[in-house]
Amino acid sequence: MSIIESISVVEDVTLISLYDSPADIKIISKIFDMISQAGIDVDMISQTPPNGSHSSLSFTVSGDDFGKVLEIVAALRDLNSEIKIGVSSGNCKISLFGESMRGKPGVAARVFAAASSVNADIRMITTSETDMSLLLVKADLENTVKAIKDAF
Repeated sequence: MSIIESISVVEDVTLISLYDSPADIKIISKIFDMISQAGIDVDMISQTPPNGSHSSLSFTVSGDDFGKVLEIVAALRDLNSEIKIGVSSGNCKISLFGESMRGKPGVAARVFAAASSVNADIRMITTSETDMSLLLVKADLENTVKAIKDAF
């Protein structure tokens, strides 16, 4: 049995990045509450370790929610005017799943080597014991999926 049991793709994903965001769970909670109240489903979430009292927070939403999320991004400036916001739309997400990934060293290394072999522009990575997701630009989707399949 292959380590990777399935590979799925989601297209038209928007990445929102908040740089120099306060590393305060109350503010993070407020951000995601605002998103939830707007009926926006968040997919990938990644936070950098705090640097002093600040960190960076990134998350993805469907491209269909791009307009709604821009309204919220503007409202985030009211929460904290120092937050720097980046928005990247038109991305794709590759998700890999496999129960055999659990406790198997080197899976991430193989996936990253495969993505590197085609010079994929990876925007975000999230993982768990049994799955890994890569957010990348649409132009790199086909070659990256093929490279990952070939690696496994």
